[in-house]
Amino acid sequence: MADPLPYTPALEGRTLLDELNHRIKNEFASLINLVTYKAVWTDNAAAKEELSNVVELLHQHVQVHSILTMPDGDTLADAGDQLRKLGLALSRSKLDRMNIRLVLSAEILPLESERCWRLALAIYEFVTNAARHAYFDGRNGEIKIELMRANTWVNCRVTDNGSGVGRIKLGRGLRVVGDLIMSLGGRIDRTSGPTWNSFDLDFPLTRREQRANRVTS
Repeated sequence: MADPLPYTPALEGRTLLDELNHRIKNEFASLINLVTYKAVWTDNAAAKEELSNVVELLHQHVQVHSILTMPDGDTLADAGDQLRKLGLALSRSKLDRMNIRLVLSAEILPLESERCWRLALAIYEFVTNAARHAYFDGRNGEIKIELMRANTWVNCRVTDNGSGVGRIKLGRGLRVVGDLIMSLGGRIDRTSGPTWNSFDLDFPLTRREQRANRVTS
């Protein structure tokens, strides 16, 4: 019988994260089952419709959580496709109800799956932060995500058309984003104006990613 693998800090962190994800999925499932039960047994047509809407909303939040779950294995993933899936799930679960339009422009961009996941987490934080804090002053709300490659670097820009004066604070979410981008070897630049805010994320491709993107020196 082979000796067991050493229980490293990285393995412990992965185990704890898997347990947290498993618990969240179970809690969502319990809520969906409870609300579904209430919807089935109520005789009030209006209440039945509202409860059914809640069930649909919970399913959309489950979809967001599933997209943001840490991937298994060491494969490559298309960051553009991942952001499209995330954008659609965010629109259905949150932005559509807030009358905020999400616009995505993304190239095909193979990244190592864990690095793609970290990028998706950062974009999620920027989008939810904009949705929570932006002041659109009567304008139709819009958040735009742009993903592109510039030779050996990746650039991702998140822009909203909300008022930028004094509304962005360095909360926990943005500090987490800073740590995520640092883990990719990248940097963040923030600019804003009277009616817009923009975050630029830049990070280098690994050699494996350069080969997958057919980067030439």
